[in-house]
Amino acid sequence: MLQVIMVSSDSHAGFSTKKWLAVVGIGEDGLSGLGETACRLIAEADVVFGGHRHLHHAASTITGRAVPWPSPFDTAMKAVLAERGLKVCVLASGDPFHFGVGTTLARHVDPSEMIVLPAPSTFSLAAARLGWALNEVETISLHGQPIERIRPLLHPGRRIIALTSDGSSPASIARLLVADGFANSHINVLESLGGGNEQVVACAASELASQRFGELNVVTVDVRVAPDARILPLGFGLDDALFLHDGQITKREIRAVTLSALAPRRGELLWDIGAGSGSIAIEWMLSHPSMRAIAIERNAARIARIRENAARFGIPSLRIVEGAAPGACEGLQMPDAIFIGGGGSRDGIVDFALEALRPGGRLVANAVTLEMEAMLLGLHGRLGGRLTRISIASAEPVGTMSGWRPAMPVTQWAWVKP
Repeated sequence: MLQVIMVSSDSHAGFSTKKWLAVVGIGEDGLSGLGETACRLIAEADVVFGGHRHLHHAASTITGRAVPWPSPFDTAMKAVLAERGLKVCVLASGDPFHFGVGTTLARHVDPSEMIVLPAPSTFSLAAARLGWALNEVETISLHGQPIERIRPLLHPGRRIIALTSDGSSPASIARLLVADGFANSHINVLESLGGGNEQVVACAASELASQRFGELNVVTVDVRVAPDARILPLGFGLDDALFLHDGQITKREIRAVTLSALAPRRGELLWDIGAGSGSIAIEWMLSHPSMRAIAIERNAARIARIRENAARFGIPSLRIVEGAAPGACEGLQMPDAIFIGGGGSRDGIVDFALEALRPGGRLVANAVTLEMEAMLLGLHGRLGGRLTRISIASAEPVGTMSGWRPAMPVTQWAWVKP
């Protein structure tokens, strides 16, 4: 049945019994950059929430209580929700729904209860200053996040706009670029965008070693690569040399086939059991920013390598659980996919994984030992799925000539839970 919903414009909106919460985007130009409606909503509010900087910009028009955000920030929005029934205004930086507080509010307040008046985002302002097409630029927020998250975006000729945490962030980003072979990349540090103290500093990454900037800044990168730059290609099957490992790694060709069988979908969670170097979990997460993974590994040295690999690949949010499966998996969030690599033949691991997997989820297990292969043959006979034998041979020197040197064959079982 076709349903038509009429939505009224907020361009002349005011508070009402239902619309008790106004979210107003404000820039460094303060009230002068706001329209009449936004200024009226701030003035009429019984309570105004915002950062100290926002409240300062709007101080002359606030008539209600001004409440700065607590530290640490309350993602549950308890203080805002406690004022339901009053006229409440939240001041946000630029566009509240682009890495902003609007997204957090929308988890707790129905959009029909809000009046939202966005201002230009920092990304929009930066692109406008530089004449960059925003739709062709990579955007990322490093505010409160490790700067290593920029690494997957470092591809030749790409442009990046990154929100930062503080005045030391630009130099930290520059040092990362230099270390990874992007020293010739062109950097702009844009301070106080839209405000009276706005300024832009332009230089090569190699020239920005230790300078400190104003706390409110954004960094842009026009990526230039050296021949030895550490580029993380798109797609599955990254070069084994990009990973730190002790030999306990799913080799690139097998890894590509394995990830194809795991069939990642946006927003899904993977368990990587017997993670080794973490290569499967890392490539799973690299496939899209929404992907999540938990690496389960019992060897302390390998756990340290997984953690370092995660940083080197720009996904420090990879969760690592220390311990042996299945015990270490108890209480973990239900996964959408499971990969069983090392130690899969131990008692109870596969049965636990089959039970833990979400309906419709995928389980992929690889075997190189006869014992693990026998288990997979039995599972295939009992549950079905797809059984694949993977053999890889590489050309290597044989005296003065070359010959094929086969790797150990891998038996792979892939199964979808009904």
